[in-house]
Amino acid sequence: MLILAIDTALEACAAAVLDTEAGQLLAQEQLLMKRGHAEALMPMIARVMQSADLAFTALDRIAVTVGPGSFTGLRVGISAARGLALAAGKPAVGLTTLSAYAAAIVGQSRSAPVISAIDARHDHVYFQIVAGDGSQLVRPGIAPIDEAIAASQFGAPHLVGNAAKILADRWPKDGPQPVAVDAQPAPDIGWVAWLGAAANPDTNPARPFYLKAPDAKPARLPPLAQAATS
Repeated sequence: MLILAIDTALEACAAAVLDTEAGQLLAQEQLLMKRGHAEALMPMIARVMQSADLAFTALDRIAVTVGPGSFTGLRVGISAARGLALAAGKPAVGLTTLSAYAAAIVGQSRSAPVISAIDARHDHVYFQIVAGDGSQLVRPGIAPIDEAIAASQFGAPHLVGNAAKILADRWPKDGPQPVAVDAQPAPDIGWVAWLGAAANPDTNPARPFYLKAPDAKPARLPPLAQAATS
């Protein structure tokens, strides 16, 4: 199976092509950025596809991170994935950023529970907890930092995500300490691709995964314009 993976959910713009039969990435590229994803993504995809020496019609599916993440970043990646999938006549699948963060740790066959954490601002985090084998312990949610820490009752965890250090800095000194802290600005695009290969397109649509109402909202039309469109 040939997978094009896309990630623009957080502080990176990334794309990769995975060949599951060969068990390797044919091409990948990542640029760390807090803004500018819209301008960077399509040229990056073109370079990755050229490096992999593939036509879009040769792909089996397109995988994209669907959140939690920035409102603008998610729209960029999901729109690109859905547009390319429609043009190529291939399915598009969506993967959460929390699961993509966790996959890299679960893939190392470690026994510690994994807490994926993303900064939701205002002293809150998006988080999810899975066991070392990947089974879910605490479903994805948003909570104040201290409540997210209190939800970890499964032993010394492995913290991963762009809020991993935020949790580590607030971690109680009198409890089991994290076994590792991986403060990554964005998930590994390779794991986005592997999760995309395993996902069921019918149950993992390429649409935004919001755990709260987005901070950014489309601009409100002025009254005259609203009247013209009504």
